[in-house]
Amino acid sequence: MKNLFFSMVFMVSLIFFLANVSEAAIACGTVDAKAAACVGFATGKAPTPTSACCSGLQQLAQSVKTVDDKKAICRCLKAGAKSLGVQDRFLSKIPSACGIKVGFPVSTATNCET
Repeated sequence: MKNLFFSMVFMVSLIFFLANVSEAAIACGTVDAKAAACVGFATGKAPTPTSACCSGLQQLAQSVKTVDDKKAICRCLKAGAKSLGVQDRFLSKIPSACGIKVGFPVSTATNCET
């Protein structure tokens, strides 16, 4: 009976662990790949966001399932923006140009944790 109890506890723990693993936040590699086509516009080198930029960001927006997903995407984008020389005056125009509602001002100064 004692072994049955411990087996049940182990199985329940395993199920909770696997459920949490499957809901992991979106990886930066995925974010970078989806947002890569936006770099030209965000750095001021292209006159408008490309269709690939908008498509990638729309796919990212659709992949958001949790607040942690939003935070992870934000952190990845901020890290990339800093290293690529993204300019806020262009970055802030991307959501409206692509028809994406983000619900907050888009900027390299955005606090990803709120």
